[in-house]
Amino acid sequence: MSIALSRKIINAISIVGILATIAVTIYFIKLGVFKDINALRGLVGDSVILGPMIFILIQIIQVVIPIIPGGISCAAGVLIFGPFAGFIYNYVGIAIGSVIIFLLGRNYGKPFILSLISDKTYNKYIGWLDNERRFERLFTLAILFPVAPDDALCLMAGLTKMSVKKFTLIIILAKPASIFLYSLALIYGGSFLSGLLGF
Repeated sequence: MSIALSRKIINAISIVGILATIAVTIYFIKLGVFKDINALRGLVGDSVILGPMIFILIQIIQVVIPIIPGGISCAAGVLIFGPFAGFIYNYVGIAIGSVIIFLLGRNYGKPFILSLISDKTYNKYIGWLDNERRFERLFTLAILFPVAPDDALCLMAGLTKMSVKKFTLIIILAKPASIFLYSLALIYGGSFLSGLLGF
């Protein structure tokens, strides 16, 4: 499969995912589930095991294939499961997904990476790889703060000599801060928009 065709497929999946997310969010707002936390939690069912497992799987998938915006799923996790459990499930899913895309980038190289990210993003960050030590520092900062495309950088990290152990350690130690910030921003931003739109 060519890079162009792969990109078209991934882009189509992403667009469908975003549209579905918007539609479901509007539907849930009209149902009032964002005003009733018990109703929101009821969406994942009564199972204390199956609900979290499905959510973690969704988070892993959205990192590997950007079906829905990661920030939205982070906020959903906190709203559905509560601040502590939601954070843990977000963290576990995103960390596993990040390691998977790192390994995919390493095993399949540039053609695979270019099938998932744009030439513009690739060219913007490929210069970071010129100096391995500098890349590790910049990569750690990018993972720590939500200022760069984390998933793209995780893929590109696969082109470096960074060990799986070091990559995993960076994700484990640096990822919690950005997950926390994403969750807070989207939860409070969503509440503000909901009040503004009168839902």
